[in-house]
Amino acid sequence: MISREEFSQIRDNGIWQQNTSLVQILGLCPLLAVTTNLVNGVMLSLATIIVMAIANVAVAALRNLIPHEIRIPVFILIVAALVTVVDLIFNAQFHELYRVLGIFIPLIVTNCIVLARVEAFANKNPPLQSAFDGLFMGVGMLWTLALLGGLRELIGGGTLFSGIDMVFPALLPLQLLPANYPGLLLAMLPPGAFILLGCLIAWKNWVETRAAARHAGPGSHQAPPVVVSDSV
Repeated sequence: MISREEFSQIRDNGIWQQNTSLVQILGLCPLLAVTTNLVNGVMLSLATIIVMAIANVAVAALRNLIPHEIRIPVFILIVAALVTVVDLIFNAQFHELYRVLGIFIPLIVTNCIVLARVEAFANKNPPLQSAFDGLFMGVGMLWTLALLGGLRELIGGGTLFSGIDMVFPALLPLQLLPANYPGLLLAMLPPGAFILLGCLIAWKNWVETRAAARHAGPGSHQAPPVVVSDSV
C-alpha cells in the first residue's frame, strides 16, 4: 500500500517540483522537435506515459531478480518491448499521426526520462509507488509539452489543435488569430522552442520564488531555485 503523504510527494515531484522538462531538463530532442503543435506534444507524451508506467511496474516487480551488473541492458530490453507495442498501436490506430511523429516514437527507448526513472526510482521501490512515479513524471512531461506546443502553434500559425483530425476525424483545428495572420516562423523552429522553453523555466522559478517569499514572511529574501541540467 501507499500512504497519502507518499502519494502526494510522488505526485508533486512528477508534476511540478522535479518536472522532467523544466527542472531536470531531460528529453530535449523530442521536446524541441515534436512540439510544433499541441496535438503532437500531447500524443507523444501519452505514448511516453504508457511506456514509463508499465516499465516502472515491470522493473519494480523484477528488481530483486535482475543482476546488478546487467541491469541497464535489461531495463532497455523491457522498455524496447513496450515501445514496440506502443509503436504498433499508433501505426494501426493513428497512422497519419504516426507518420508525423516519425522516429520519435521508437526513440522513446533511449529517452533519458524513461531510463532515469527506471534506474533512480523503480529499481529501488515497490511496484505501486513505481507505477505512480512513472504516471506523474509522464503527466509533468505532458503538460509541459502541451503548453510549449500550444504556444508555438499559436504564435507560429495562429491556430490551436492543428492535426486534431488525425486523432478525432470529426474535429477541426481552431483559428484563434485572423486568417491573414502571417505567423512567426521563429516559433516553429528549434531556436524558438529554446526561447519559449527558457521563458517557461523562468516562469516556474518566479512562481516558486514568490511562493517561498510568501511562506517565509515579509522581510525575507529567498534565492531563486537553480535549474541543473543532468543530460539531454
